[in-house]
Amino acid sequence: MNRTTMKAAVLHAPADLRIEQVALPGYGEDEVLVEVKAAGICGSDIDRIMTTGTYRFPTIPGHEFSGVVAKVGNGVTRFAPGDRVAVAPILPCYHCDYCQQGDYGLCDHYNYLGSRTDGGFAGYVAAPQQNLVRLPDDVDFASGAMVEPAAVTLHGMMRAGIRAGDCVAVLGCGALGLFAIQFARILGATRIIASDIASDKLVLARQMGATETIDARSVDPLATISALGMADVTVETAGACATQVQALAVTRKHGRVLYLGSAHADVVIPAAQFELLLRRELTLTGSWNSFSAPFPGREWPAAIDYMQNGALLTKPLITHTISLDALPQFMRDMKHRTVTYTKVIVEL
Repeated sequence: MNRTTMKAAVLHAPADLRIEQVALPGYGEDEVLVEVKAAGICGSDIDRIMTTGTYRFPTIPGHEFSGVVAKVGNGVTRFAPGDRVAVAPILPCYHCDYCQQGDYGLCDHYNYLGSRTDGGFAGYVAAPQQNLVRLPDDVDFASGAMVEPAAVTLHGMMRAGIRAGDCVAVLGCGALGLFAIQFARILGATRIIASDIASDKLVLARQMGATETIDARSVDPLATISALGMADVTVETAGACATQVQALAVTRKHGRVLYLGSAHADVVIPAAQFELLLRRELTLTGSWNSFSAPFPGREWPAAIDYMQNGALLTKPLITHTISLDALPQFMRDMKHRTVTYTKVIVEL
């Protein structure tokens, strides 16, 4: 490998994403150079690229990706060129109180591939060897690019404490919601109720293991879930105020509510719904990122194992596979909702 440049999607300002030839990244003694084979578009990428921008400019976005180790630093002992890997994007400080406790996702001084430093919408990425997780030969690179969102979901589901026999309601059936349905099944839930306003996503929800589905455009989710017996655990993934409030109403007494979806506007809770939080003694849990100890956390190899043994499906979630050259226009289409999608994979 003698090349010195690579193709990358470079963000120069909000909504100014350009495909350029840039210098190959350098890598340190304990780092590897990963040749990116597939990268996923996260919902957060849409706002990050099109509205808020990254933490500095120019930056190469993209934090969901997999590939092959191309080169290794002199201090790297765990990986060699040719190894297939998924890459955990957080770069924790390892020294703050949260890192010392193994809560790397809560690090006070973290860096992050794809937002604070260059990420995966590029031919190559430099990353520390401890951020790499081995990808078996029978897990393809597109699935490898989905390990990160799968691990994010599993981290939340573990925090929610799903138990055998639970009834789990999933509000929102995008990629995280469809992963949540599958992990609810894997973790022992026997009834899984999925709600969304898109009929195609409800079809997917059934394929992923939902036992009941609710088209929220035509029926009242609260009345329907109440009739079905209420949920022990409700997982909110849509990030919409309506479902964030609804989650309180569809959860039984002493139930748990897991918030996985980021809010896109102020969340206003009417008094009657807030009263349910008190009277039902609900437990609310937020979940952020996908990391635990030992770094990057059991969520990562577990997600890969579930993919490998067929318990966790990824292919049905992929609605589009695009080239890196097509990424700037596709991001505009996603932002303006001129395209319907679940998971979009960029092949490099």
